[in-house]
Amino acid sequence: MELKHITLYHVVTKLREEFETSFGKTIHRHCVIVSIEDSSDTVGWGEAPVDDGPWYSYETIYTTLNVYRKFIIPILKKNRVIESPWIFNDIVKRVRGYRMAKAGIETALWDLYAKLQNKPLYKVIGGVKERVSSGVSIGIIGNMEKLLKSVEYYWGQGYQRIKIKIAPGWDIKPIKRIREVFKDIPLQVDANASYSLSNMNVFKELDKHDLLMIEQPLHYEDLYEHSILQKRLHTPICLDESIKSIYDTKAAIALQSCRVINIKPARVGGLSESKLVHDYSMKNNIPVWIGGMLETGIGRGFQVALATLPNVKYPSDISASSRYYEEDIIEPPWIVDSKGFIHVPNKPGIGVEVIEKRLIKYSKRIYSISLRD
Repeated sequence: MELKHITLYHVVTKLREEFETSFGKTIHRHCVIVSIEDSSDTVGWGEAPVDDGPWYSYETIYTTLNVYRKFIIPILKKNRVIESPWIFNDIVKRVRGYRMAKAGIETALWDLYAKLQNKPLYKVIGGVKERVSSGVSIGIIGNMEKLLKSVEYYWGQGYQRIKIKIAPGWDIKPIKRIREVFKDIPLQVDANASYSLSNMNVFKELDKHDLLMIEQPLHYEDLYEHSILQKRLHTPICLDESIKSIYDTKAAIALQSCRVINIKPARVGGLSESKLVHDYSMKNNIPVWIGGMLETGIGRGFQVALATLPNVKYPSDISASSRYYEEDIIEPPWIVDSKGFIHVPNKPGIGVEVIEKRLIKYSKRIYSISLRD
């Protein structure tokens, strides 16, 4: 691939409804969309799902655009000919951290690479499934009747697993109530690192309700205390924020900190690192699933591709486009069928088309940069 041009779009879209987690509420979703054009005029698209503040991650819109323009893109200008996306992380290794920023460019390179091979991305990375299981994530609602109506609605839509966000004060009661009404529904909780070991009574109570897993209950950088907690629970712990690379994965498995891993491609730095995490977890009998960060249909395409890998054993957080957005920036929109599956496109790349008029409509700022200067 001989790269010639890169465009950065700071996109702001409004969610259909407010989404609340333990670290705040979201209604306007920010991200950076990346397009990379090569010498054949083929364009690859990627997404860095960073926010306007350092809530889930220290990376924001502002740090991402800055690190692109001052550091990563100048490196790309000196390395315009790239054999494959597998070597991208090695090319930019001098830049430490900024995994979400790197993922935005790396995923665009993967889409471009697959298009140049005229192959669907999922086949290029070794995927084996033609449809993937979809689960839904429900934010902290704070009202029991609204929560039950939301669970009933999404379960009726076909989603194969229900996940609810929890935080201190909104944990045991909603789970008990859901279990009273929906006794056998596949159910898990996500704490987004809002508890500590001093909350052992909460975990012991949650342990009674036949949950698929408890996701990231303790500190977002912790591995050791999760290993203590996992030994005291029957319910599997799933690590999310604590897994930022293959190195965290190896440490977590060695410490027995979890029994499941949520791979968010942006969080770990893109598809190459996601594949390393997937393969190492499979080798060690640790199942994985693919997480989301309220991505547009572009980022969702990479989640779908990863969800086709053989060690993805649980429904992933890959909802339909209409779950979050009135209007996505791609066509066709991502759709979950009545049985809870997303069918994987067989078109080259991520398999959907970016509608540039919509992209520009939702762009707050655009940077167009030649890589041939």
